[in-house]
Amino acid sequence: MKCIVTAGPTYEELDEVRRMTNFSSGTLGAELADYLIDKGCEVELLRGYYSTSRILPKAQRTQNFTTTADLSWRLEGLASAEVGAVFHAAAVSDFGFGKIWQRAENGELTEVKSRKIATRSGTLLAELTPTPKIIGRLRGWFPKARLVGWKYELEGDGARLMALAERQIKENQTDVCVINGSAYGRGFGLMRESRCRHLPDKNALFDALWQLLAEGK
Repeated sequence: MKCIVTAGPTYEELDEVRRMTNFSSGTLGAELADYLIDKGCEVELLRGYYSTSRILPKAQRTQNFTTTADLSWRLEGLASAEVGAVFHAAAVSDFGFGKIWQRAENGELTEVKSRKIATRSGTLLAELTPTPKIIGRLRGWFPKARLVGWKYELEGDGARLMALAERQIKENQTDVCVINGSAYGRGFGLMRESRCRHLPDKNALFDALWQLLAEGK
């Protein structure tokens, strides 16, 4: 089976030397890719340029992505009805930079346009603009694939997390949603058909995802 795994962070450029990114090592995605390869899958790993994981992935085909737009472009380039599953575990930036302003002592704002914003520019105000949601485009690119999304949350209770996961599945036509983060606690939740299954560790998660693929064969 052909599978695609995304792992690690995207980044968004403030200027040509400064960037905003997410805290994500890409380890879980790389380990999932290795697990699938050991099961006999043909895996394409898309890995964030700033992934810090020391795992050397077994995937013969690995691409490094940079910005959210770059990851989107690479996924679209792999679009095919032959892909059996897409595991979208990458930590995609929710925001990119829009306009940047410098604030003078009198409060007046002046827009800053520079390839490298001067370090002594004083107080700067940055406009954060939403990045396009990649997960919402996956079903169009991979119409027959099992689609697995992720919800990493730091705040909230179980009911809120399950509602967010259900919403992701419904809005993006994905099959399941993996929930993790400090809001969930230890382990992972696997949301499917309005039910959340607790999985104590990553090995249990990988086994559950493999079972999902086996059902579709």
